[in-house]
Amino acid sequence: MHATIRLCVAHLWKGEADMDHKTCTFFGHRDCPKSIQPELRAMLIKLIEQQNVRMFYVGNQGAFDAMVHTVLQELSIQYPQINYAVVLAYLPQQHGEGGSDSIWPEGLEKISKRFAISWRNHWMLNQADFVVTYITHSWGGAAQFAEAAKKKGKMVYNLSEKK
Repeated sequence: MHATIRLCVAHLWKGEADMDHKTCTFFGHRDCPKSIQPELRAMLIKLIEQQNVRMFYVGNQGAFDAMVHTVLQELSIQYPQINYAVVLAYLPQQHGEGGSDSIWPEGLEKISKRFAISWRNHWMLNQADFVVTYITHSWGGAAQFAEAAKKKGKMVYNLSEKK
């Protein structure tokens, strides 16, 4: 019930009076080096300060997602105007496992567990104006969703690309 309420608030938020607020989501490989954390932090600050991003949706499937979650927790203290949510692909098996910053997208309960991550990623992509990725090869789910984001005309930033 709590997750459904938070999800509804997230949908209403996009329609509130200030339509200039933007949303960002993330796709990355399960494994990523900790060395990208400063670049990730700088990218998120740029999105907050220059692009007016106020809502962030992140998954919970690997090291990249965990790093994003950590940086968002830290930045939410410095930038109290931002919100973030960990978007679950599966219902938590134990009480408290999902965390208070987790949401469960409405409709996911109708999806086979086999397709849950893909469905959740499509949901996150549909919410987003910006997508931050860590993609080092062209196969796998992260690369697939980064490509889908480009096809949908989203602004995509890949942290693995050398400047």
